[in-house]
Amino acid sequence: MTTTATQHTAEQQVRSLIQDVYAAWEANDAAAFAALYTPEATAALPGSFRNGREAIRAEMAAGFAGPLKGSTVRDRIDGVRLLGADAQSAIVTARSAVGGGGPGAGPPPGGGGAPGGAPPPGAATWQVAAYHNCAD
Repeated sequence: MTTTATQHTAEQQVRSLIQDVYAAWEANDAAAFAALYTPEATAALPGSFRNGREAIRAEMAAGFAGPLKGSTVRDRIDGVRLLGADAQSAIVTARSAVGGGGPGAGPPPGGGGAPGGAPPPGAATWQVAAYHNCAD
C-alpha cells in the first residue's frame, strides 16, 4: 500500500497520542491520562475491565495514589495500522513495561498493549477508544 501524506500525518498523530498517554502516566496525572480517551472508551487489562473515561480516570487516580505512584513507562510502538481509505481510525500494537512504583506495579513481564483510536467527529485530534493489554 502506498503511504499518502494523509496517512503519514495520521500515523504521526497517533504516535504522538500514545506518547502523550505515557507522559501523563509518568506525571501521575490521572485527569490528563483519561482526557486522552474517548468518553465511552474501554480498557481491558489482566484482571481488570474499565468502561468509560471516568472509570479509567478513577482507576488510574487510585493507582497513582498507591502502587503506581512514581512509576515510569518504557514503550515501543511495534506498528500503527490505519483503517479505512481516509485513515480515520487506527490500531496500534506496542510493548510497554512499567518500572518503579509500589509492589506489583505494572503489567506482567512481556505484556503488550494494543490501543485503538479515532479522532472524534469534527475534531482534529486523536483519542484512545479502546485499550487492551495482555501478556505475550
